[in-house]
Amino acid sequence: MKRGTRPWATLLAVLAVVVSTLLSGCSETGGSRDTASGGPGKGRWQPRPGLAWQWQLDGKVDAAAADVPVYDIDGFENDAEDVARLHRAGRKVICYINVGAWENYRPDKDAFPPSVLGGPNGWQGERWLDIRRISLLRPIMERRFDMCRKKGFDAVEPDLVEGYADDTGFPLTAQDQLRYNRMIAGIAHDRGLAVGLKNDLSQIPQLVDTFDFAVNEQCAQYDECARLTPFIEAGKAVFHVEYTEPTDRFCPESRRLGLSSMRKKLELGIWRRAC
Repeated sequence: MKRGTRPWATLLAVLAVVVSTLLSGCSETGGSRDTASGGPGKGRWQPRPGLAWQWQLDGKVDAAAADVPVYDIDGFENDAEDVARLHRAGRKVICYINVGAWENYRPDKDAFPPSVLGGPNGWQGERWLDIRRISLLRPIMERRFDMCRKKGFDAVEPDLVEGYADDTGFPLTAQDQLRYNRMIAGIAHDRGLAVGLKNDLSQIPQLVDTFDFAVNEQCAQYDECARLTPFIEAGKAVFHVEYTEPTDRFCPESRRLGLSSMRKKLELGIWRRAC
C-alpha cells in the first residue's frame, strides 16, 4: 500500500466500523432482548453462562409460566405469534427439533425414506435415524430449521445427537456422529440461528467450538457435570435439568460450575424448580 493512501484507508476503516455498529444496533428489536445474551450482540445470539431458562415441550408454551430470559419450546407445536409474544416480553427463544429420531406424530413424517429408519428409541412413536445417510437427511433438517427461522426463533436445540452410543439398529461410529453433528450446527448457523449441543458429553472436546451452548439432562444424577466445563470456560451457557435429584443436592455444585440448572418433571410441562 502506498504511504499517501493510509489516511484515507484509516478514515474508511473507521467509517466502516461506525456503520457496522449502527446496523448491528438496529438488528435487535429492543434493549430488553439483549438482556438474555448479556449485552448487545453481533450476528447470532450467544447465550452466556448463568442464564435462567424455562424448558416446556408439552404443548403450546405458557409465556407467563416463568419470568426468565430464555425459553426452550417445541418448534412444531408453537407458531410465530408464540415466539413473538415471548420476544415482546424480552425473552430469547430456542426451537426444539429432534434430529436423531423419526417421530410418527410430526407433520413431515412422510418425508423420511424407510431406509433411514432404525430401531425404537424408547419413546412411543419414535425410531432412530441412520445419520450416515446425510444426503437424505440434510434436506429434511434444512426444512425444519427453515421453519424455526421463519417463526422467529433465536436458536435451535437439536435432540438425540449421540445415537452412536445407543442401540440404533445401525453400526454408527463416533466419527459418524461428529460428522452429522457438525452438519446440524452448520445448517443452524447458515440461517443465523445459535445451536446447542444436547448431551453427547464424550464429544464435547471436539464440538465445543462448533456449538454455541449446551443442553444437558441429568449430569448431576450421573456425576458428570464437570465434563461440561469447556462450554463454561468458553463463555457459553449450559442449560441443565434434573428429573429426580433434589435441588438441594445438585444446585450448590451447579452454581459453582456456572450451570443454568433446574429440576423438571419428565413430561416437561410448565412446572420448574430452579436453582
